[in-house]
Amino acid sequence: MKQTPISPFVAVGGLLYFARMLDKIRKHARGELREDFHEMLGNGFDGRCCRFLRVYYTALKTRTLQGGTNEEMLAWCQQNGRGVTEEDIAIWSTFARKRGWRDDASEGLEKNKATSGLADRKDLVTYFDYYEVDEGRAPTPR
Repeated sequence: MKQTPISPFVAVGGLLYFARMLDKIRKHARGELREDFHEMLGNGFDGRCCRFLRVYYTALKTRTLQGGTNEEMLAWCQQNGRGVTEEDIAIWSTFARKRGWRDDASEGLEKNKATSGLADRKDLVTYFDYYEVDEGRAPTPR
């Protein structure tokens, strides 16, 4: 059975979304990732997270599929991309958690909500909120 990725709220070393990206890589390689996620592999938040860490998605994908924990993958990114500080991680995680809320991604979020039949959900103000509900999880309280 095809699956959705894990929640973007799962943190690795305090970094939100990173575990979700790795989960998508692994599930896709095993043929377990739902098809509607395939188009955005390496794009969207995946691409933005990789650019933040200054690693190429294809290199991270290759390394991830060689095996290892999420923490080992983050350490690999720090060694092969840029070393991020606790403050860098806090800034990224705050940005990621709020993406879609009153910013240049708001219009895209509203389109995604409409496509998923969630246009009436005024409580879904960020992409993370949307992912949680669209993928069958309860919204994370603020």
